[in-house]
This record gives sequence, C-alpha cells and structure tokens, in this order.
Amino acid sequence: MKKTETVKPGWKTSELWLSVAAMVIGAVVASDVFSEGSTGMKITALISSALVAMGYTGARMNIKKDG
Repeated sequence: MKKTETVKPGWKTSELWLSVAAMVIGAVVASDVFSEGSTGMKITALISSALVAMGYTGARMNIKKDG
C-alpha cells in the first residue's frame, strides 16, 4: 500500500521562513540602512530578494502540483 503524504501549508515550511529571512535581509541592505553600500550593492540586494521570492513560489507550486 502506498503511503499518502499530506502537503504542509506554506507558512509551516522551512522554505518559507528561510525565504522570508533572505528577503528581509535584502530589503534592509537595499533600503539604505547601511549607508556605506554602493548603488550596485543595493541593486544586487533587490534582485536577490525578487529571485528568492520567485524561487519559493515556484518550489511550492511544484510540490502542490505533484501532490
């Protein structure tokens, strides 16, 4: 008999909390809290925050699609 696994709600997953932490760190760097940062660093932080958010969404969508 095949074991049926249930999919946890997104807010209960480690992927969510790691993604939230990365987004918050990127947003803090990009928001000029650290005044010594260059424009390039700010742009990089914003891009990385967006990529993390998209990666999390894609991962959850694949899990739910397969489940």
